[in-house]
Amino acid sequence: EDSTIGVEAKKLFNDAQSMLRRIIDENWLGAKAVFGIFPANTIDDDDIEIYKDDSRQVVDVVLRNLRQQRKKAPGQANFCLSDFIAPKESKLPDYIGAFAVTAGIGIEKQIKVFEENHDDYNAILLKALADRLAEAFAERLHQRVRIEFWAYAPNEQLDNEALIREKYRGIRPAPGYPACPEHTEKKTLFAMLEVEKRIGIKLTESCAMYPAASVSGWYFAHPESKYFGLGNIKRDQLEDYAKRKGMPIEEAKRWLQSVLVE
Repeated sequence: EDSTIGVEAKKLFNDAQSMLRRIIDENWLGAKAVFGIFPANTIDDDDIEIYKDDSRQVVDVVLRNLRQQRKKAPGQANFCLSDFIAPKESKLPDYIGAFAVTAGIGIEKQIKVFEENHDDYNAILLKALADRLAEAFAERLHQRVRIEFWAYAPNEQLDNEALIREKYRGIRPAPGYPACPEHTEKKTLFAMLEVEKRIGIKLTESCAMYPAASVSGWYFAHPESKYFGLGNIKRDQLEDYAKRKGMPIEEAKRWLQSVLVE
C-alpha cells in the first residue's frame, strides 16, 4: 500500500498471478529434476572424495573447495564446505547429495510469441516467473530429500515461515554462489548426475545453465552445516586450488577474479 510504488506493485502482482494461471492452464512450462546421494569423505582438509559405491574402495570424483582466509576473532573458524563432511581418517561413512532442477522447459515458444508482438513486459515477466518456479522446485525437492529420500530429518514439521527462514537441517549451496564461487565445479556435478541426458539442462562455455530457469547444487546434511560467504582469497590459495584442479593458473585466476586479492 505504499503511496509511491503501491499502485504499480499491485499491478505487477496481479499480472504475475494472471500469468501463473496461464502457465498452468496452457502448459507453457515443463519442469524436471534429477538428484543423487553419494558416499563421500573429506580428504586433505578442503576436498571431498565421492566414491563409486558404499565399499568406498574406488574414488569416482573429487570436489575441490575453497576456504575462507579472512582474519577472524580468536576461536572463530574459517569455513570450507568440506568441514561438513566427515574426514576420511575418522573412518565415519558420510554422504553428500547433488541435484539439478529446471522449470524452463518449453519457455522459448512463448517468449518468441511475446517478442514477435514486441511485448517485452510479458517476456520479462515470464522469465522472472520461471526463475521463481525453479527456486520453488529446488526448495520442495530439498524438503523431500530431507524427509523422504535421504531421510536424515524424517520428523521435520515446519510451517511456511520456518521454511523461508531456513530453520531446517542441512544446506544446498550452488557452484557460483558465495560459499563456492568457482563455476567449473558444475561440470563435475553435471557429469555425476548425467544432467543433460536425464533432464535436458545444458552448460554453456561460461558454465551458465540453459534453460536459465534452472538450479543446481550440493546437499549437505551435517547438523551444523550453514551457509557462508567465502570472501576474498589470496594468491597462495589460488595457486593451491589451481594445482588441485589440474587447471592452468591463469584460467583459475579468471574463474576466481571476483574473490581474488593479490
